[in-house]
Amino acid sequence: MTAPIIAVLAFDGISPFHLSVPCLVFGADRTRLGLPRFDFRVCGVEEGPIQTDAGLSILVPHGLAALDDADIVIIPSWKELDAPLAKPLEDALGRAHRRGALIVGLCLGTFAIAAAGLLSGRTATTHWAYTDQLQALHPDVSVDADVLYVDDGDIVTSAGVAAGLDCCLHIVRARYGAEAALRLARHVVLSPHRQGGQAQFIERPMAPGPAADRFTQALDKVRATPDEPHGLDSVAEAAGLTRRTFTRRFQKTTGTSFGDWLADQRIALAQRLLETTDKPMDMVAFEAGFGSATSLRQHFSARLRTSPAQYRREFSRGTLSAV
Repeated sequence: MTAPIIAVLAFDGISPFHLSVPCLVFGADRTRLGLPRFDFRVCGVEEGPIQTDAGLSILVPHGLAALDDADIVIIPSWKELDAPLAKPLEDALGRAHRRGALIVGLCLGTFAIAAAGLLSGRTATTHWAYTDQLQALHPDVSVDADVLYVDDGDIVTSAGVAAGLDCCLHIVRARYGAEAALRLARHVVLSPHRQGGQAQFIERPMAPGPAADRFTQALDKVRATPDEPHGLDSVAEAAGLTRRTFTRRFQKTTGTSFGDWLADQRIALAQRLLETTDKPMDMVAFEAGFGSATSLRQHFSARLRTSPAQYRREFSRGTLSAV
């Protein structure tokens, strides 16, 4: 099988930290985690040495020709946000998009994609501090300032650095399955799954531990028993909080609602069951807490834009083992 080609654009003045995000996810050999061996390329407008904003020099081994056969093109950041793109870069991005490559803008990389004219009439996001500037420069783009990342089919954009990691994990999950994404997240010690619709502002992660308070303990119990009914009132009571206080704290802590978070937990479990077992669809739905195969199909369609049966065909153990 031909290795998927990942082309990442570097440029003079890039932050090494931003460049490291796609390198961390796609640049190392992850075959033992169930991922393919990627043909990973760092490229520039021209090949050769560039300077980073940290004073380091990087030798870029590829020019823009590396984009011409890439499956995924990633722009991890950008500078000179209000300046037009160099014509060779604009043309290279346009060609890649027209032939079906996935175009990804992490953080300020969204500005480069917009400048190439690829976001006209689409929804996108970027770092929260720059969303107003993106909207002012590109009024034909629908800018969502409140989310971690936006998957618009053949173009994906994300907020800041941490959200860029979430976005890359989302791409892994969408293309290679939830189990592979989970193993990768554990390997690099990342949160295994944050939906793109979560807010950019999150107070803190929920870390389990012996000294966890009742709020965290209540959510740990929900995660451990997704097949059981978990009403907002009962979980709030277990946390020792009123419904209103629990809702406010949950939103501030996780950046999403309890209902959406619970659905995400159940979807993630259903994905793993579909990938790693041959259990009938009704049993998968029951164990994941959806109650019925019909409810499972509705949630998959709404959140993943596919059916459970199709998901199993694409990401079952046999498919993963053949990767």
